[in-house]
This record gives sequence, structure tokens and C-alpha cells, in this order.
Amino acid sequence: MTDRIREGLAPAYLLLCLVLGGASAAGLWANMLLQLLAIPIILWSLVGSPDSSLSPPARRLILLAGLAVALVALQLVPLPPALWSLLPGRQAIVEGYQMLGMPLPWLPISLAPYDTVASALWLLPALAVLIGMLRLGFNRDWLAWSVVIVAALSLPLGLVQVTAGSLFYIYEISDFGLYTGLFANAGHLALLLLVALPLLVALYVGSARRGRGEKTIDRQTLILLTALLAIAAGLILSASLTALGLALPVAIACLCIWLRRKRRISRLWALPIGLLALLYIGVVSFTSFQNSSIWNEAIGGPDSRHPALGKSIAAALDFQPMGSGIGTFPDIYRRYEDADSVGRVYLNHAHNDYVELLLETGLPGLALIIAFLLWWGRRTHAIWLSNESGPLQRAATIASGTILVHSAVGYPLRTAALAAVFAACCALMARPREKNVSQRGPGSQPAKYGRTARHLSAN
Repeated sequence: MTDRIREGLAPAYLLLCLVLGGASAAGLWANMLLQLLAIPIILWSLVGSPDSSLSPPARRLILLAGLAVALVALQLVPLPPALWSLLPGRQAIVEGYQMLGMPLPWLPISLAPYDTVASALWLLPALAVLIGMLRLGFNRDWLAWSVVIVAALSLPLGLVQVTAGSLFYIYEISDFGLYTGLFANAGHLALLLLVALPLLVALYVGSARRGRGEKTIDRQTLILLTALLAIAAGLILSASLTALGLALPVAIACLCIWLRRKRRISRLWALPIGLLALLYIGVVSFTSFQNSSIWNEAIGGPDSRHPALGKSIAAALDFQPMGSGIGTFPDIYRRYEDADSVGRVYLNHAHNDYVELLLETGLPGLALIIAFLLWWGRRTHAIWLSNESGPLQRAATIASGTILVHSAVGYPLRTAALAAVFAACCALMARPREKNVSQRGPGSQPAKYGRTARHLSAN
């Protein structure tokens, strides 16, 4: 019974995150509930005995997560005036105390420590999914089905939203008139649909590989095809140009999962495919796909993200090397905003998570981002070149990579739903697949974690 609870806890909590965590600015009470539920999951994962020993990639991933938490804590440590007053961007604070005739107090690196604490709490759901999966274990099929079910059911909800009006939108702050499903942002729903595609393909490949009866496979094929059509229709209705631009490389990657069932992809093909994918992603990320309208109209319009991105980069450079503190972007951005252009539309995020994190966390945050990208690249390389890696693990590389690319033109990881999905994909990539006893010879011992790719594969 306990084992059943352990392997079902992460998929159940992920499903709850997908249902309740579809907004960043809105959904305060729902996100608070997710954060409160995350605390016992994290404590059980840390205190309880793990279901198996951690692999080297899993240990490195947990180390990176621990360093991220430590970085947030470091921003809240009070520093003496002789130190914090030397940091860039603090001169106005020093002048304010001098005008009031008050001595400089001890202050933390963060310019808004309460906002930093509030933003740090948003990390709890993703940490609960990550640590829970790595320490307690999980059922891989249940995990994938959690994402697929929510993505497929978004189609009827979205159709009702578009046709019946604002009554059926979940959040008060939403993309009204667009297909948002359980999210506040239509682009975030479109990203979830993209993430569900490789998981769908992996579920089908895994079901066929296990060699179940023909009736079972036919029934699952019908269910998967129905979900695929619903997701494809939802992707078109979402009207997200970024998601539509990323649909082609995601579809090609899904085809690679199918082709990778029985044979290894040649290294000679891997290099040109990877280069073409990077080129295409670059075009998607830095051209009109990142805007809400066509290039010629969006680049100069009031809703364009190009001027905002330039101002965000300028602000990030001004606050190096330690940044302004997690959660301070809205207040910092107002310093660089043109007063004549301020209207009803305001910016709560930079629409580029990498730039926003550079502003808020400085060079230490940049170092963590680079370290994680190196980890992700090594795991992706090992998974796709391993004959023992499973389809769900390969799907996790595609899904997490799609979220990483989308983070260059949005802020998907600021929502509990997509942050939890991303954490689940990373845990899938880090946790090796256990071979069935029938696949090992009689009397043989389970394979130990090794450094080569064939020992670090997972399904």
C-alpha cells in the first residue's frame, strides 16, 4: 500500500498543479494551496528512505536545485552598509537615507526582500515534484497521462470559453477572447499542448513495446489518436505564433522517438539535425513569432516586446554582479520605462526568463543557468545515444527543451503548472530506468549506476 502511494504521489500532485497552477499573477489562493501541499511532500522526500539509490545525474540535479535555493537565501542575508552600498543600483537608496539624515542600516542584496520571499514560495511545487520523483519514485505512465489528460480536456473547455464569453475563464486576469483552458495565458496553454505531443508518442511506443494484446493496443491507439487530434486542434485555436513556430521541430523530434524504437540514430545524422534545429529555434525566438502580431506591426507597437527586452537588458547590466533580487523586476523596470509611453498595458515580466533572471540574480544566477544547461545537454546526448533509454525519457528531453526555448520569449516557468511539468521532465531525464527481472539473466544482479550512457537511461 505504501509503495502504491509513493509511486502515485508525484503524478497526483502534478495533476493538481496542472489544474490549479495555471496563472502567475492571478490564482493567489490556488497557488497558496499548492505551496502548502508541497511542504509535506518535500519533507517526506528528504526524511523518508528513498526507493532506490540516486544516480549521479540525479545527485547533480539535486545539487543544482539546492544551490538555487541557497542563492535565494543569500539575497535575504542583511549586509553592513559598507558592503551593500557598493553594489550597483543602490545609489538612490544611499541618497535617500542621506537626505533624511538617517544612518545607513543593514540591508540585504534584494531591494524588495518581501517580494523575494513571495517569489521563492513559487518554487515549492516544482521542488516537490522534482525531489518527490527522485526520492520516492513514481509511475511513469501515470505521470505522462496526467499531462496528456489535462491537455486533451483543454479543447472542450477552450471552445466553451471562446463561444460563451468570459464566464468560463478560470482567472480574472486572462487572455479573454482566446483559447486559454485552465491557464490565464493562451501561450502557456499552447506550450502545454506542445509538451504533451512527445509524451503521447512515447506512451504509444511504450505500449507497443511491452507487447500487450492486440485489442488492448487498438484501444489505446484509439485513445491516443483522439487525444492527439484534440491537442492539435487546441494548438491551432490557441493562436500562439511561438507555439505554432515550434510545432515543426517538436513534430520532427516526435518522429525521431518513433524511429528510435529499434535502432540508434547515427552520430553523423545527429549533428546536422541538431544544427538545423538550433537554427530554426533561433529564427522562431528572435523574429515575429515572439510577438503578438506580424513583425512590421509588432516591432513598433505599444505591445511589442522588443523595446521592453532592450530596457530589461539595460537594467540587468546596471545591476551586476549580484542583481536586484528575485521578484523585483516590475519595480526595477519602471525606472527604465518611458513615462510618455505608459498606458493601461503594463509589464510584470520581461517575456524572457533568462534576461529577467540575470537582472534579479546577477552573475551567480547566470552561472547556475549555464550549469543547468550543461547538465541538460549532457543528459540529452546520453539518452538519445543510448540503446537502453526509453521513449518517455526521450520525450522528456523534447518537452523540457521546448520549455527552455519558450522561456526565451515568455515566462512559462513562473506558473506552477509548467514549472511542475518541467521538474517532472528533468526527473525523468535524471532517474535511470530499472530493467525488468525477465530481461536480466538468471542469477544476475541489477545494473549499477555507471558513467556510460547505457547505464544512465530511463523510460
